[in-house]
Amino acid sequence: MPNTVNDIIQMKSREKITVLTGYDSTMATLCDKVDVILVGDSAGMVMLGYDDTRDVTMDDMIRFTTAVKNAKTDSLIVADLPINSYENEDSAITNSKRLVQAGAHAVKLEGGKEIEKIIKAVVDSGIPVMGHLGLLPQTAEKYSVQAKKSSDAVNLLEDARILEKAGVFSIVFEMVTRDVAKIITESVKVPTIGIGSGKNCDGQVLVVHDMLGMFEKIKPKFAKRYLNLSEDIRNAINSYVKDVKEEKFPEEEHTFSMEKEELEKLEKEIG
Repeated sequence: MPNTVNDIIQMKSREKITVLTGYDSTMATLCDKVDVILVGDSAGMVMLGYDDTRDVTMDDMIRFTTAVKNAKTDSLIVADLPINSYENEDSAITNSKRLVQAGAHAVKLEGGKEIEKIIKAVVDSGIPVMGHLGLLPQTAEKYSVQAKKSSDAVNLLEDARILEKAGVFSIVFEMVTRDVAKIITESVKVPTIGIGSGKNCDGQVLVVHDMLGMFEKIKPKFAKRYLNLSEDIRNAINSYVKDVKEEKFPEEEHTFSMEKEELEKLEKEIG
């Protein structure tokens, strides 16, 4: 049975939640064992070659979401609202509905108290919302660890409680000190999903291309590489190029032939 938002909520403090990004149907099919597939705006960097997520558009996110939906995965599909797509309540609801129509079961927004009313409006419209606190890639001037000081930790906890009250079903915490992530996880009733925020969150999320060793441009400290596919892929491509150049590919097993009689007829017809 496909995962639902309620399934994810019920996993808090009972079972760790697994989340990976997905941007296309092929990868989403392979990721079907995870609880949540996040169609992140990180697709702009990983798939489109942007320097950051600020150039990602709604059209981009709709295309990626549709591709993941076409995988017919049992994972819950959560799609990011890209920058400038939720500047007010009306635009947030309109664009959230577009992502749901594309195949998302829920949407994710970055920010705390400053978007409280926007989150509440989306939730009230019937669309589940995942929050995102700590490092906010859409607006961050630089990537740095969050909540190192007690005053920042207090503000982050306040934001988490505000998001919970606004109706989010879970909250991503990015690059938050593990101590603070643990405190907040124990202080809110909704599941917390960590990325670079320690093991005490209710779940973990990674960019799948980081986890598989396919994205070389950025190598975050928090991203464990389970494979080094970039090297394997390069080796395979180099082998292919060599085989073609040396006429070792295609071989007989990779080709198709006419029946002998038909070939003789053709040769006779064309002289």
